[in-house]
Amino acid sequence: MSGLIKQKQYDWKDSNLALFGSDTERQVKKESAESEPAWKKAGEKVGLQIWRIVKFKVTHWPKEDYGKFYDGDSYIILNTFKEDGGEELLYDVHFWIGKYSTQDEYGTAAYKTVELDTLLDDKPIQHREVQGNESSLFRSYFKTITYINGGAESGFNHVKPTEYTPKLFHFCGDRHKVVVTEIPRQKKRLDSGDVYIMDLGTMIYQWNGTGSNKDEKNAAARYLADLKGQRFGKAKAEVLEEYDLEEDHEFLRNLDGGEQEDFSQSSIQQSLNEEKKLYRVSDASGKLDMKLEKAGNGINKGDLDTNDVFIFDTSASLYVWIGKGSTLAEKRNAMTYAHNYLMKSNHPLIPVTCLSEGKKHSEFETAMAA
Repeated sequence: MSGLIKQKQYDWKDSNLALFGSDTERQVKKESAESEPAWKKAGEKVGLQIWRIVKFKVTHWPKEDYGKFYDGDSYIILNTFKEDGGEELLYDVHFWIGKYSTQDEYGTAAYKTVELDTLLDDKPIQHREVQGNESSLFRSYFKTITYINGGAESGFNHVKPTEYTPKLFHFCGDRHKVVVTEIPRQKKRLDSGDVYIMDLGTMIYQWNGTGSNKDEKNAAARYLADLKGQRFGKAKAEVLEEYDLEEDHEFLRNLDGGEQEDFSQSSIQQSLNEEKKLYRVSDASGKLDMKLEKAGNGINKGDLDTNDVFIFDTSASLYVWIGKGSTLAEKRNAMTYAHNYLMKSNHPLIPVTCLSEGKKHSEFETAMAA
């Protein structure tokens, strides 16, 4: 998926994700899930599995590329685990939406996530993740997360080295997590506090800012080594220090190339200072509706009612809690209400987690107790 410079970023108001969790989505049958070739061996053992949506189909994502995401694509990520001392397989399933993923792609990812959940007997906790706004759980799966412009077809292995388009990657973070983002090749984007890699195809440079930390340098070094390994000995590499770099160096000569859009996380605006809100989704009145139940920092699990569905907005994350006694209509429309609510908020891209009563989720528990 190349040529994304002029492509419009997705508009949540036009999104067919409004169908996620609706009657249409819930018509997915387990028989259909069992006939999906991509789900073979899904969730059979502890570990991470990732699939990419390609032309409405679910395709396996290579293990060597886990943690790398193209901003023009959508992915499904399944984490299979066991609790300490337990033997039962448990699951978290995420659908990840790239900044320039098409409506068809992320709509298919949402639909197929429901299908995978059905295949696993509704055991997984479901999550929606949006590029640059991923949950801490999602980030914990990877040593580094890399955002790459375009789609997988634009990768090095699909073009001749002499035709390779130079790329600049920004490494920023600390020991908890270093995020890698492809950014425009512009000199003004260099920050002395961070590390960068210039990938020229057959030559790769690591540029260490004078104020960068060891975690950023180490993450860049690992990334550089991976790139060299992918080039089968066809690429050379060099580490550069900002204070020791001459003005006519090839690294600097390849900056200010192309008028690309700003793909940096700093361009994403969201409010993290709003008070928490708890909404009840109920059809007890004879008509399904969503009403504000409580606002402020005093919200806790005692405010939840097993007979209904609740939507808990912390402004940093959104949780959909489905009570065991909630009606079929409430369950089926829970995610639709959550999606429509976020579209009207000033933080529409935050992570969404959907869990049924009784399922354990540490971030939800912490948010409720705070």
